[in-house]
Formats: sequence, C-alpha cells, structure tokens
Amino acid sequence: MPSAPALILRFSHDDPLARDLAAAWIDGTAAVAIDEPGDREWRVYYPNAAARTAARTMLEPSCRSRGISLHDVDVDDEDWARRSQAQLKAIRAGNIVVAPPWDLPASAVGDAVVTVVIEPSAGFGTGHHASTRLCLLALQRLDLAGRSVIDVGTGSGVLAIAAAKLGAARVTGIDTDPDAVGSARDNVGRNSVNVALRVADVASFHEDFDVVLANLTAAWLRRLAPRLLDLSRHGPYVLSGLQSAETATVLLAFEGSADVIDDLEEDGWTAFILTR
Repeated sequence: MPSAPALILRFSHDDPLARDLAAAWIDGTAAVAIDEPGDREWRVYYPNAAARTAARTMLEPSCRSRGISLHDVDVDDEDWARRSQAQLKAIRAGNIVVAPPWDLPASAVGDAVVTVVIEPSAGFGTGHHASTRLCLLALQRLDLAGRSVIDVGTGSGVLAIAAAKLGAARVTGIDTDPDAVGSARDNVGRNSVNVALRVADVASFHEDFDVVLANLTAAWLRRLAPRLLDLSRHGPYVLSGLQSAETATVLLAFEGSADVIDDLEEDGWTAFILTR
C-alpha cells in the first residue's frame, strides 16, 4: 500500500515559541502538510523521501537548539487521509473562510463571505498558521478591484486565490518549488479562478504589479527586499511570516523606500502593509 514520507517533530516541553519557530522553519522546506497526532508531536509530510531528507538536514540544527527531536516515518496514505479529515477544519479570517473540501461550512455561503477551498494534502499553506491569516486580513483592507497582484512564494496558492476572489483583475503566483506550483494549480482549479502560476525565482522575475504579497520568513524578507520593491512602482506591499520581535530588522531593509501604512498582529506574529 502506498505510504507518505513524513518527519515526526517531538517537543521536549510545552513551549509556544518553539512551536512558532518550528512552523516558520518548516515553511522554508518542501512540506505539503502538517498533522498533530499528539500534544507535543507534529507529523510533517513531504512529496517524496528525497524532500524529507533535505528538510531533515535543514531543520536538524535549529530543532536541536530548541529541544525538538526529529524522526523519519512512512505513513499509510489511508491513515493520512483519515487524520486530515478528522483534524483539519475550516478557519475564518475576517470575511474569508479557508476550508478543506470536507468542511465547507454553511455559514460561508453568502455574498459577504469569500470561501477558498484548499486540499491539505496538496500544498503547504492551509490558512491555519497566523502568518497566513494575517495576510488574508491585510488583503481585505485593500481595494483589489481591477488591480494586478503577485504572490511571492505562493505555496498552496491560498493567498493568490483569495486575491482573485476579492476582485483582482490579474493574479500571478510564483514559487521555486515545482511541487508547490503543482499543488497551487490544483487548488486554483478547485476554486474556479484565473491565477497564473509559474515556477520562478523572484530575482529573475521582471514584471510590474499593483500589489505585492510576500508571506515568507524574516530572513527572506530582508534578503529579497530590493527585488520585492522592484515588483511594484508604488505598492502596496503585504509582508508577513515574521515574528513580532523581528519587525525592526525587516523594516530596516525597506527603510527609505517604503513606509508602513498598516500593521496586524496575532499570537506573536506580525504583518505589514507598506507603500511608496
């Protein structure tokens, strides 16, 4: 029977900061989903064994420093599907509901609510992390009608799909991971929206957009600041994926080129909206 390669992360003690850090570290790998079978245990799923090995090599030093142990495991596909459907439920961020196909809430039906359907086994980024929810809330503070939007590091495509459903005229999602782009493409189809998806590095992407979305990590936001600014003449730029303690260093990378016009916080995570 087919099995899914996964990493088990075991937390030595209840440490909310360690969980937040681990979520950010995992977001930098090719993970396709996270399952929480126990109070102090995560299962992080990967598209293949090679991706799992690469992720373990990347995660091990940081996890060790926070007392998090790593173990390889192969999970039966039927078991993964059962666990996903039992544990992953719809979430709401403002007037956007992000839901797996098996938990489409009746309350999400109506003109005032936008529903984004994401298959959790198809791509990492189900809306359940605070950084994604903050981006969804930030999008709702912008007027996207008729505008062009780029989602840098699109993952499952959740933000790009939300932007399209909020009225953006042209939406592009880019990611360096072909598996992520494939997952995003499946989710775009599930939502019947028009989103262009490309396997691309932002450093080699040369187009101009009205709105830039970047739900990355603090390190990547700092490193890519010049390129993100080049993607739009005026902005706005929505930046997320950074812990509140990292905001000063991230904003320093944009200082003199863009100003903060809004900020959002949740559970120690922060998102900014900047403009020129």
